[in-house]
Amino acid sequence: MARIVMKFGGTSVADIDHIRRAACHVVREVEDGHQVAVIVSAMAGRTNELVDLTRRAAAMHDAREYDAIVASGEQVTAGLMAIALQDRGISARSFAGWQVPILTDNVHGAARITGIDPKVLNERLENNQVCIITGFQGVSPLGRITTLGRGGSDTSAVAVAAAINADRCDIYTDVDGVYTADPRVVPKAKRLSFVSFEEMLEMASLGAKVLMARSVEVAMAQKVRLAVRSTFDDPASAQVGPDNKPGVPGTLVCDEDEIMEKQFVSGITLAKSEAKITLRDVMDEPGVAAEVFGALADEHIVVDMIVQNISDDGKLTDITFTVPDAEYDKAISTLNRAGDRFTCRSISGSRGGAKISVIGVGMRSHAGIAAMMFRALAEKGINIQLITTSEIKTSVLIDDEYAELAVRALHTYYGLDADDT
Repeated sequence: MARIVMKFGGTSVADIDHIRRAACHVVREVEDGHQVAVIVSAMAGRTNELVDLTRRAAAMHDAREYDAIVASGEQVTAGLMAIALQDRGISARSFAGWQVPILTDNVHGAARITGIDPKVLNERLENNQVCIITGFQGVSPLGRITTLGRGGSDTSAVAVAAAINADRCDIYTDVDGVYTADPRVVPKAKRLSFVSFEEMLEMASLGAKVLMARSVEVAMAQKVRLAVRSTFDDPASAQVGPDNKPGVPGTLVCDEDEIMEKQFVSGITLAKSEAKITLRDVMDEPGVAAEVFGALADEHIVVDMIVQNISDDGKLTDITFTVPDAEYDKAISTLNRAGDRFTCRSISGSRGGAKISVIGVGMRSHAGIAAMMFRALAEKGINIQLITTSEIKTSVLIDDEYAELAVRALHTYYGLDADDT
């Protein structure tokens, strides 16, 4: 017998028929003798409707009331899931985040989980009752409902799994696992049976949409094994065996030590709509970079790739970095306003870039991976504007018009098209 947390996203619980299908997956695990806790998102589109209602009521509104409103979507889903399970003869009960309780800080709209008291959940699970818990929300030290921001339900699921010492946390979504690339871009992309926490974190932060980076961070820190699975697969199929190894379909996200065969490249990610900004002839002295990026941070502008080039005399430097296209105008305006905090000859930039990343834990022990990337792009006549690296990834910025060509070329070049991926 295992203890399993099952999380169902918005597309998995989009309507009553979808909720019943998701409930069938829960029934399968219960009938196999497992203790099950379920985390649910709001029905697809419901949170957007609630946000729109809030904005129509008042453009400027109390963040605490905003959280109280948008959190109601998950409560509806949790109750409907409990009813669907009870209709199948399964003992089930819904819990709002504050009833568990899932404790958070006081930051409404983007709260962070500070702790979970598992006592009530453990008691219910030991009595073979399925606990359905609202994702995306918790309770502040002041007793107010809080929401966790984008991807909050994934984070809720991982945090609950850690709190109750679950054997596995299954993330049910509309895809059947983690792929070597986006199948919509690369038709030959293959599903990975295993991927390490580090690889998944890089993939999530670099454009892959299967899991949110924040939830992977928590899973890695707490050593919570994740299985990415499709709600739309046959619920009668076990898919994950008694040894907690995934069958087909599904991808297990786990510690690197659990993966016997490590490919030197596991995946290619694509992030479009990247803007490039360059500050030329900045004085190269201590504190200047802090002033530049501090000004951007003060405006909550997320900076990604950063490259610095020092002049021959060591007195001046060029700083180039990327921001999302949507933040480009705001970033340029912020830097111009902060001109008294640092000096530079000019500030220039352009929109329409795409970030392509090659990811794999095997890159630690294989030389020449980056060189292969550059060679593959050169053969397609694709110019590289920026390059950044880490221990297990290499990213480049290229023109957006060549993005999909680049991903397909790299996928083939690294042998990821092979049938035995």
